[in-house]
Amino acid sequence: MKEYTTEFIRNIALVSHGGAGKTMLVESFLHATGATTRLGKVEDGTTASDYDDEEHRRKISIYTSVIPVEHKNYKINFLDAPGYTDFVGEMISALSVADGAIILVDAVAGIEVGTELAWRYCDQFNLPRFFLINKMDRDNADFQKTYDAIKEFVEAHGKRVVQVHIPIGEKQNFKGVVDVIGMKSYLGDGKTTAEIPAELQEAAEKAHFAMVEDAAEGEDELMEKYLENGSLTDDEMVRGLEDVVYAGSFVPIFCAAGAHEVGTIALLNDIIDLMPSPIQAIKRTAQGKDGVEELKPSNEAPLAAYVWKTTADPFVGKMTYFRVFSGSIQADAHVWNQPKGADERMSGLHFQRGKETIGAKVVHAGDIGVVSKLNATSTGDTFCDKGHPLTIAKPAYPAALYRVAIAPKTQADAAKISTVLSRLSEEDMTLIWQNDPATHETVLQGMGDQHIDVAVHRAQAKFQVGILTHEPKVPYREGITRKAAGQYRHKKQSGGAGQFGEVHLRIEPYMEGDFDFTDALVGMNLSRSYLPPIEKSIRATMERGAFAGYPMSNVRVIVYDGKEHEVDSKPMAFEIAGREAFKLAVHEAGPVLFEPIMTVRVTCPDANMGDVMSDLNTRRGRVQGTETERGNTTIIAHVPLAEMLKYTTQIRSITGGRGYFSMDFDHYDTVPNHIAGPIIEAHKKEMEAKKEE
Repeated sequence: MKEYTTEFIRNIALVSHGGAGKTMLVESFLHATGATTRLGKVEDGTTASDYDDEEHRRKISIYTSVIPVEHKNYKINFLDAPGYTDFVGEMISALSVADGAIILVDAVAGIEVGTELAWRYCDQFNLPRFFLINKMDRDNADFQKTYDAIKEFVEAHGKRVVQVHIPIGEKQNFKGVVDVIGMKSYLGDGKTTAEIPAELQEAAEKAHFAMVEDAAEGEDELMEKYLENGSLTDDEMVRGLEDVVYAGSFVPIFCAAGAHEVGTIALLNDIIDLMPSPIQAIKRTAQGKDGVEELKPSNEAPLAAYVWKTTADPFVGKMTYFRVFSGSIQADAHVWNQPKGADERMSGLHFQRGKETIGAKVVHAGDIGVVSKLNATSTGDTFCDKGHPLTIAKPAYPAALYRVAIAPKTQADAAKISTVLSRLSEEDMTLIWQNDPATHETVLQGMGDQHIDVAVHRAQAKFQVGILTHEPKVPYREGITRKAAGQYRHKKQSGGAGQFGEVHLRIEPYMEGDFDFTDALVGMNLSRSYLPPIEKSIRATMERGAFAGYPMSNVRVIVYDGKEHEVDSKPMAFEIAGREAFKLAVHEAGPVLFEPIMTVRVTCPDANMGDVMSDLNTRRGRVQGTETERGNTTIIAHVPLAEMLKYTTQIRSITGGRGYFSMDFDHYDTVPNHIAGPIIEAHKKEMEAKKEE
């Protein structure tokens, strides 16, 4: 691959609903430009961008892959992002380093949930975008219907469309496209050009006239010229179109059949013409020593490169993908990782085309490069010059709300599990793991069941660690509601020294803190030297739970009396007596279970609002209010965490995938008796079973 400088680079993310044909479109780009000798197929696992074993197994894209395509002395870095909701983190990472996006729409299915999601994230990054009506060769393909749906969708979001392609034929007869900009036909993959077919001439002229009008809005000077002459030259029209597309006020619409390579070259030409180079793209900033600095996409500027993806492979080692926003990186150079405060050497600098490695001497400003075997770097870090520290902000990722508890399959796995989970979470910003102090479980959080499933398979295949998953326990808390007293005598005589200790104590709810231990001892029945072992055993009981196996809090303990024996009393005896006296007191103190109550914000289309609300009611939810915005309603409710464990999957099925939610801890509240009873019973049985063992 030859060297490409900043103005000859385009970084384009391909985003859509799953199954709209992004991966095959990239295949057709590679084949039509001569980079590959045959067209791969998703079903056979032979495409350039789906090369991971998991992707072959599931026949879908799971990771974003970078596919550089060379055309007309330009290099277009296509970022083929997954379309399935569970892997939305990969789409966000791709869009964060792209300068433009192409949203693909299936010519049969039209606008789908994933289309709306892709649009929303393009808005988040303020990216210019194209719509591509793909799979025009399918049996029920309907260009006009899909075009009208896109037009309505775009206009509902305050933008306008401009038609660039007119299809020549449809379904099995889809032969090529008319490109309205140059007013010529591209047949097949687009290497053959021809005159516009007579039956499409009128439609092409009408579309061209509309395009000139749209382009004139790009600059005052062009508008004046258009009003004077009633037309613009092709160059002027492209210049005006660039302005309105870069600004995001207009969205061009194209058509193609990626799997059959129809319309491929025409689309590549238009990407070069209408998508911004890194120089013309939206300005990026980074946090410097003295505040926020604007990054200049030039080799001479100070270095700022953002690490948007890392993958770990036991055979190849760690691969770090980065986008250079300013400055350049030479092979074997030393760069400074600002967040980690580490010096990294760029040995093994290269470009990736799927799994193919292409060596690189230099990665210019605006380009996307890869480096292998770095030590400290993980996703979200910034490379810069040590003397000019800069930090590029990470994009906002949605919260991982699908939780599973995980356990190692074998003892050998147990030793490696936390290291492997940390590596998986470093690679994937939407994967989080933690040890839950309340339930003593290791909890892995992701975007949905497929996402977690892929992570578990990856741990097994790449890191040889077996993981079992189960539903996580809810971090309940134990508490008391009234004052009570308890006393217990521990006495043991079995040859030799005996054990003796007696403790009398009172307990009461204590709202100023988690725990308060004090005494009201009078006289000489119990010496104060035994208070520390009593306190120690009560603290341990509160951590493990006194009646249901969950931590207890908000309790004050007052030791007011007891008995000791001058020979047989030992700290151990008072630990046991203190623990048992405390448990007896808890039993009399109106023990209750508290559960975490979450503030849940569910956003769904207005049409689904009733279904979502009635479903929240069945989950013991209390609706606090609603907010409406452009066809969507956000319902704010307090819902117990216990009722939200599988909600990610359920909200998708209630709303046909269009609903999403966020969830934050709000407060603890009492668990109703009919739910608390079985939890306490189950704990009792578990404890009895352990005793029998």
